[in-house]
Amino acid sequence: RGDSAVRVTNGTPTTMAELRESIHVIRELANSRAVEYKGATLQFPWSRGSELDVWVAAYGPQALKLTGEVGDGFILQLADPDIAAWMIRQVKDAAAAAGRDPDAIAFCVAAPMYVGDDWAHMRDQCRWFGGMVGNHVADIVSRYGQRGAVPGELTDYIAGRTGYDYNSHGRAENDHVDFVPDAIVDRFCILGTAADHVAKLEQLRELGVTQFAGYLQHDNKEETMRVYGESIIPAFRGGITAKR
Repeated sequence: RGDSAVRVTNGTPTTMAELRESIHVIRELANSRAVEYKGATLQFPWSRGSELDVWVAAYGPQALKLTGEVGDGFILQLADPDIAAWMIRQVKDAAAAAGRDPDAIAFCVAAPMYVGDDWAHMRDQCRWFGGMVGNHVADIVSRYGQRGAVPGELTDYIAGRTGYDYNSHGRAENDHVDFVPDAIVDRFCILGTAADHVAKLEQLRELGVTQFAGYLQHDNKEETMRVYGESIIPAFRGGITAKR
């Protein structure tokens, strides 16, 4: 609906109705079909047999409902298993109510991943993420109130939030994230040894998560990628032998 690009220009997010229409138009055009848009019938003449799934990122109740009704996939920007379980259920329930197959929707968790053993340092490098999520949570709280619309595990931690600076958006050196406690960093991100990462990813997979997108806005990019390639990703693959 519009995040940093909209906010820094003093714009406002699009409505849910506009988002719903946009998803429909994008899906039809990207799948080689004609679509009605503002009184005109549009189609890409060069597109033959194209295929594109449309995924929706969401936190709030209405966006989660919309995702279940029209999305091919759901993107959740945090790796807390309890919150993920609740939000996946909201999306699946909305899909079922709309007559769709809930199990046909893909689920992606997107969050910082940092491989290491210095927990204080890892937390400080990834605390920006709690600030970023808190920026969206603040919108939810301002609309629905502190409790009820989404789990308290998501809304309670922003009580000490005083603002957000988009000049340091997505950066480890973000200076507006002191309100984010260590426990939130641990819950929202995937930190620790390779075994810690595998354990949390496995927990998310059991909840129905089908894809993980890792953020590398920190000072240990290369090592984290190396360990993912050598140890973590292989842990989720079945064994393949050259000859059976």
